[in-house]
Amino acid sequence: MKMFDLTGKVAIVTGGNGGIGLGMARGLAEAGAQVVLSGRNQAKGDKAAAELGHGAIFIAADVTKKADCAALVEAVAARLGRIDILINNAGIAIRKAPQDITEVEWHRVMDTNMTSAFLMSQLVYPHMVAAGGGKVINIGSVMSLFAASHTAPYASSKGAIMQFTKATAAAWAKDGIQCNCVLPGWIDTELTVAAREQVVGLNEMILARTSAGRWGKPEDLAGIAVFLASPASDFVTGAAIPCDGGYMARG
Repeated sequence: MKMFDLTGKVAIVTGGNGGIGLGMARGLAEAGAQVVLSGRNQAKGDKAAAELGHGAIFIAADVTKKADCAALVEAVAARLGRIDILINNAGIAIRKAPQDITEVEWHRVMDTNMTSAFLMSQLVYPHMVAAGGGKVINIGSVMSLFAASHTAPYASSKGAIMQFTKATAAAWAKDGIQCNCVLPGWIDTELTVAAREQVVGLNEMILARTSAGRWGKPEDLAGIAVFLASPASDFVTGAAIPCDGGYMARG
């Protein structure tokens, strides 16, 4: 359908060399977008881009560093001529009780999950204005609304990114830029494999609470990525949309 067609659009996906980022990137590429994946691991990124196909490329960057973010954005603009879509997906988690988290660990999570989204959004803004509009998709979490004893920095960062989404949506609507936040549930990725190893009983709790009766897969995020990146969502901005198999519906 034309309203979901991304032909001619250029998308950047941070943390796009695996997990949710790659699942979303696959949806964008299949809808016709030129996708640029970014992450810190060059070998992993090159492999992901090759597997994705559709002309996808990988540019290495540490998005916790402003200089790397700027270099990434300028490289994409110079090579492809425009930037239409940004998915701020880069993220990490450190699972400890609040009293055991060090200041270094706190800043590492916040810089990766939240500050990177601020930097990348600010840097792509003039390019989206020049293109006549754009789409920013921030990756929150069910932890944007819920929390657990071991998630203080992660939940804080995901709550913050949801509010950041609303603020940029309000500020940039006049420029034709829609900013929305996706709240994934428990998705089977490298990040959550570690969670299952570290948190006793987590797998059983997730299966019991998730109405769909299973963990999500990265490809479950492809459809919502296409919707939020396409003209189909031109009147949707500032939203926080769960993609969680019914996890939050259980109350």
